[in-house]
Amino acid sequence: MSNAQKNLDSLFAADRALRGAERTFLDSTSPAELTQTLAKATKSAMKDESEESEMVLVRIADLAAQVEGPGSVSILLDILDHESTSVRAEAGEALLDVAYERFKEVALAIEKALDEKRDGLSMEELPYVLIQIHDPDPMPLIARFLAHPKAEIVASAVEAIVERADPSAVPQLKKLRGDRREVTMPELEDEKVTLGDLVEDALAFFEEAMAEAEEEAPPEKAPAARGPAGNERGGRRR
Repeated sequence: MSNAQKNLDSLFAADRALRGAERTFLDSTSPAELTQTLAKATKSAMKDESEESEMVLVRIADLAAQVEGPGSVSILLDILDHESTSVRAEAGEALLDVAYERFKEVALAIEKALDEKRDGLSMEELPYVLIQIHDPDPMPLIARFLAHPKAEIVASAVEAIVERADPSAVPQLKKLRGDRREVTMPELEDEKVTLGDLVEDALAFFEEAMAEAEEEAPPEKAPAARGPAGNERGGRRR
């Protein structure tokens, strides 16, 4: 047997052991105690700036998504505040998995975060997570981000709404016209733009989309003209 084959077999064995350890952990106690344990580990890893702590947080996100209860959603929101984009991406995927199965839990946690004016990186990520959900409709919840006091969070919500191409939030977008708060746009080489300008671009997108939809819509068939007795003209009266 070659060294490569031996190493591959060792890798498969380690993977089986990992899956077994994960199942043992998830079956070891109640969801409440699991959540408490994961929350403690999350708090510790969030303080650690090492690469290993990032791997730990990714693993915690995967485990938390498999534990029922609002506490697991809180853990994922905390991990979404991490400065590492890769860690946030994993936490976002885990949160999305939870939302597909238990949207109410996720929605309540996000509403609480909005009510408390939470302003970490998680709040900039959440609109992009929510737009991937289609049932139930997440737009009312996404639209709430437009009223957040932090400009960067509002900008994320505007971009997410445009990405979803859902015009239901247009009335809320119009309220932000003329907003002079500035945000930095990484996709524009860190150029600064005002929220008002960002909103105008969004509104122009929806106006153009609606105009195109009207042009592509088949013309409505005109109803047949009717005579005095309600008969179609040209038809035979009885």
